[in-house]
Amino acid sequence: MNPAVIPIRGLLSIPVLLLACMLVPATGFADDEERATALFAGGCFWCVEEAFDAVEGVVATTSGFAGGHVENPSYERVVAGGTGHYESVLVEYDPSRVSYQDLLYAFWRNVDPLDGGGQFCDRGDHYRAAIFAGNEDEYRAARASKAELEQSGRFEEPIATEILDRTTFYPAEEYHQNYYQKNPLRYRYYVTRCGRYARLNQVWGDEARPGKK
Repeated sequence: MNPAVIPIRGLLSIPVLLLACMLVPATGFADDEERATALFAGGCFWCVEEAFDAVEGVVATTSGFAGGHVENPSYERVVAGGTGHYESVLVEYDPSRVSYQDLLYAFWRNVDPLDGGGQFCDRGDHYRAAIFAGNEDEYRAARASKAELEQSGRFEEPIATEILDRTTFYPAEEYHQNYYQKNPLRYRYYVTRCGRYARLNQVWGDEARPGKK
Protein backbone atom coordinates (compact mmCIF):
# COMPACT_ATOMS: atom_id res chain seq x y z
CA MET A 1 0.00 0.00 0.00
CA ASN A 2 1.17 3.50 -0.77
CA PRO A 3 1.98 4.98 2.64
CA ALA A 4 0.92 8.41 1.40
CA VAL A 5 -2.64 7.16 1.05
CA ILE A 6 -3.14 6.09 4.64
CA PRO A 7 -3.53 9.60 6.11
CA ILE A 8 -6.25 10.56 3.63
CA ARG A 9 -8.81 7.88 4.48
CA GLY A 10 -7.45 7.15 7.92
CA LEU A 11 -7.75 10.70 9.20
CA LEU A 12 -11.15 11.17 7.60
CA SER A 13 -12.48 8.10 9.41
CA ILE A 14 -11.20 8.80 12.92
CA PRO A 15 -13.97 11.19 14.11
CA VAL A 16 -16.68 8.87 12.87
CA LEU A 17 -14.95 5.75 14.13
CA LEU A 18 -15.15 7.06 17.67
CA LEU A 19 -18.92 7.03 17.33
CA ALA A 20 -19.18 3.55 15.83
CA CYS A 21 -17.11 0.70 17.19
CA MET A 22 -19.35 -2.27 16.59
CA LEU A 23 -19.31 -4.41 13.45
CA VAL A 24 -22.44 -4.65 11.35
CA PRO A 25 -23.92 -8.15 11.57
CA ALA A 26 -24.54 -9.95 8.29
CA THR A 27 -28.26 -9.79 7.69
CA GLY A 28 -30.41 -11.05 4.83
CA PHE A 29 -32.74 -9.03 2.68
CA ALA A 30 -36.50 -9.24 2.95
CA ASP A 31 -38.12 -11.99 0.94
CA ASP A 32 -38.89 -10.03 -2.22
CA GLU A 33 -38.94 -11.72 -5.61
CA GLU A 34 -38.47 -8.37 -7.31
CA ARG A 35 -35.02 -7.92 -5.80
CA ALA A 36 -31.67 -9.44 -6.68
CA THR A 37 -28.10 -8.82 -5.55
CA ALA A 38 -24.77 -8.40 -7.30
CA LEU A 39 -21.28 -8.10 -5.84
CA PHE A 40 -18.47 -5.88 -7.11
CA ALA A 41 -15.08 -4.62 -5.98
CA GLY A 42 -13.82 -1.34 -7.39
CA GLY A 43 -11.32 0.10 -4.97
CA CYS A 44 -12.59 2.31 -2.15
CA PHE A 45 -16.04 1.03 -1.24
CA TRP A 46 -17.20 4.53 -0.31
CA CYS A 47 -16.84 5.44 -3.98
CA VAL A 48 -18.39 2.26 -5.33
CA GLU A 49 -21.46 2.84 -3.16
CA GLU A 50 -21.79 6.33 -4.60
CA ALA A 51 -21.45 4.95 -8.13
CA PHE A 52 -24.17 2.32 -7.84
CA ASP A 53 -26.54 4.49 -5.83
CA ALA A 54 -26.67 6.69 -8.95
CA VAL A 55 -27.95 3.82 -11.11
CA GLU A 56 -31.72 3.78 -11.60
CA GLY A 57 -33.18 0.53 -10.31
CA VAL A 58 -30.59 0.03 -7.58
CA VAL A 59 -32.44 -0.28 -4.28
CA ALA A 60 -29.58 -0.34 -1.76
CA THR A 61 -25.81 -0.69 -1.47
CA THR A 62 -23.69 -2.04 1.38
CA SER A 63 -19.94 -1.61 1.82
CA GLY A 64 -18.01 -4.64 3.00
CA PHE A 65 -15.49 -7.33 2.20
CA ALA A 66 -15.48 -10.39 -0.06
CA GLY A 67 -13.08 -12.88 -1.55
CA GLY A 68 -11.07 -13.60 1.59
CA HIS A 69 -10.47 -16.52 3.91
CA VAL A 70 -11.07 -14.91 7.32
CA GLU A 71 -14.56 -14.80 8.83
CA ASN A 72 -16.06 -11.44 9.88
CA PRO A 73 -12.93 -9.38 9.21
CA SER A 74 -12.65 -5.84 10.54
CA TYR A 75 -11.61 -2.97 8.32
CA GLU A 76 -8.33 -2.66 10.21
CA ARG A 77 -7.52 -6.32 9.66
CA VAL A 78 -8.29 -6.18 5.94
CA VAL A 79 -6.16 -3.11 5.29
CA ALA A 80 -3.31 -4.65 7.29
CA GLY A 81 -3.22 -7.41 4.66
CA GLY A 82 -3.28 -11.17 4.79
CA THR A 83 -7.03 -11.82 4.82
CA GLY A 84 -7.41 -12.03 1.05
CA HIS A 85 -10.45 -9.76 1.04
CA TYR A 86 -11.38 -7.07 -1.45
CA GLU A 87 -13.20 -3.91 -0.42
CA SER A 88 -16.53 -4.72 -2.03
CA VAL A 89 -20.07 -3.46 -2.40
CA LEU A 90 -23.20 -5.59 -2.33
CA VAL A 91 -25.71 -4.07 -4.76
CA GLU A 92 -29.39 -4.81 -4.20
CA TYR A 93 -31.44 -4.07 -7.32
CA ASP A 94 -34.82 -4.47 -8.96
CA PRO A 95 -34.30 -6.62 -12.09
CA SER A 96 -37.53 -5.29 -13.58
CA ARG A 97 -35.90 -1.84 -13.71
CA VAL A 98 -32.22 -2.58 -14.26
CA SER A 99 -30.48 -5.65 -15.62
CA TYR A 100 -27.27 -7.31 -14.47
CA GLN A 101 -25.76 -6.25 -17.80
CA ASP A 102 -26.63 -2.64 -16.96
CA LEU A 103 -24.84 -3.02 -13.63
CA LEU A 104 -21.78 -4.39 -15.43
CA TYR A 105 -21.81 -1.36 -17.73
CA ALA A 106 -21.87 0.96 -14.73
CA PHE A 107 -19.18 -1.05 -12.94
CA TRP A 108 -16.67 -0.90 -15.77
CA ARG A 109 -17.10 2.84 -16.18
CA ASN A 110 -16.45 3.44 -12.50
CA VAL A 111 -13.10 1.61 -12.36
CA ASP A 112 -9.72 1.80 -14.04
CA PRO A 113 -9.71 -1.66 -15.68
CA LEU A 114 -6.01 -1.43 -16.50
CA ASP A 115 -4.87 -1.16 -12.89
CA GLY A 116 -4.10 -4.51 -11.28
CA GLY A 117 -2.40 -3.13 -8.18
CA GLY A 118 -5.32 -1.27 -6.62
CA GLN A 119 -7.48 1.60 -7.81
CA PHE A 120 -6.41 5.21 -8.20
CA CYS A 121 -4.46 6.40 -5.13
CA ASP A 122 -5.43 3.34 -3.09
CA ARG A 123 -2.80 0.64 -3.50
CA GLY A 124 -2.79 -2.95 -2.33
CA ASP A 125 -4.54 -6.22 -3.10
CA HIS A 126 -7.66 -5.32 -1.11
CA TYR A 127 -8.24 -2.35 -3.43
CA ARG A 128 -8.19 -4.36 -6.66
CA ALA A 129 -11.20 -4.34 -8.97
CA ALA A 130 -13.20 -7.54 -9.46
CA ILE A 131 -16.59 -8.86 -10.50
CA PHE A 132 -17.89 -11.59 -8.19
CA ALA A 133 -20.14 -13.81 -10.29
CA GLY A 134 -22.73 -15.78 -8.35
CA ASN A 135 -24.02 -18.12 -11.06
CA GLU A 136 -23.39 -19.19 -14.65
CA ASP A 137 -25.59 -16.43 -16.09
CA GLU A 138 -23.55 -13.80 -14.26
CA TYR A 139 -20.32 -15.46 -15.38
CA ARG A 140 -21.40 -15.40 -19.01
CA ALA A 141 -22.48 -11.78 -18.78
CA ALA A 142 -19.29 -10.72 -16.98
CA ARG A 143 -17.02 -12.54 -19.44
CA ALA A 144 -18.92 -11.11 -22.39
CA SER A 145 -18.65 -7.57 -21.05
CA LYS A 146 -14.90 -7.97 -20.50
CA ALA A 147 -14.38 -9.52 -23.93
CA GLU A 148 -16.31 -6.68 -25.54
CA LEU A 149 -13.96 -4.15 -23.97
CA GLU A 150 -10.88 -6.19 -24.87
CA GLN A 151 -11.98 -6.36 -28.50
CA SER A 152 -13.08 -2.73 -28.72
CA GLY A 153 -9.60 -1.38 -29.44
CA ARG A 154 -10.14 1.20 -26.71
CA PHE A 155 -7.19 0.04 -24.60
CA GLU A 156 -3.58 -0.65 -25.54
CA GLU A 157 -2.88 -2.39 -22.22
CA PRO A 158 -4.51 -5.64 -21.05
CA ILE A 159 -7.54 -5.46 -18.78
CA ALA A 160 -6.51 -6.39 -15.23
CA THR A 161 -9.96 -6.58 -13.64
CA GLU A 162 -10.74 -10.09 -12.41
CA ILE A 163 -13.90 -12.19 -12.67
CA LEU A 164 -14.13 -14.37 -9.56
CA ASP A 165 -16.49 -16.75 -7.79
CA ARG A 166 -18.86 -14.91 -5.51
CA THR A 167 -17.95 -15.60 -1.90
CA THR A 168 -19.37 -14.74 1.51
CA PHE A 169 -19.87 -11.01 1.88
CA TYR A 170 -19.17 -9.39 5.24
CA PRO A 171 -20.60 -5.89 5.82
CA ALA A 172 -18.08 -3.30 6.97
CA GLU A 173 -18.45 -1.22 10.11
CA GLU A 174 -21.37 1.20 10.27
CA TYR A 175 -19.21 4.32 9.87
CA HIS A 176 -18.28 3.12 6.36
CA GLN A 177 -21.89 2.78 5.20
CA ASN A 178 -23.14 5.65 3.00
CA TYR A 179 -19.98 7.54 3.91
CA TYR A 180 -20.28 9.88 0.93
CA GLN A 181 -23.73 10.97 2.13
CA LYS A 182 -22.97 11.23 5.85
CA ASN A 183 -19.63 13.01 5.40
CA PRO A 184 -19.87 14.90 2.09
CA LEU A 185 -17.03 17.36 2.71
CA ARG A 186 -14.59 14.71 3.91
CA TYR A 187 -15.61 12.44 1.07
CA ARG A 188 -15.18 15.12 -1.56
CA TYR A 189 -11.74 15.94 -0.20
CA TYR A 190 -10.74 12.28 -0.31
CA VAL A 191 -12.07 11.48 -3.77
CA THR A 192 -10.53 14.63 -5.27
CA ARG A 193 -7.14 14.06 -3.68
CA CYS A 194 -7.26 10.44 -4.81
CA GLY A 195 -7.74 11.47 -8.44
CA ARG A 196 -10.59 9.03 -9.00
CA TYR A 197 -12.89 11.21 -11.07
CA ALA A 198 -10.02 12.65 -13.10
CA ARG A 199 -8.70 9.20 -14.02
CA LEU A 200 -12.18 7.90 -14.85
CA ASN A 201 -12.69 10.84 -17.19
CA GLN A 202 -9.32 10.11 -18.77
CA VAL A 203 -10.12 6.43 -19.31
CA TRP A 204 -13.80 6.63 -20.24
CA GLY A 205 -14.47 10.17 -21.41
CA ASP A 206 -18.17 11.00 -21.58
CA GLU A 207 -19.06 7.44 -20.58
CA ALA A 208 -17.44 7.79 -17.15
CA ARG A 209 -19.62 7.41 -14.05
CA PRO A 210 -23.06 6.69 -15.59
CA GLY A 211 -25.83 8.46 -13.70
CA LYS A 212 -23.39 10.85 -12.02
CA LYS A 213 -24.90 13.94 -10.46
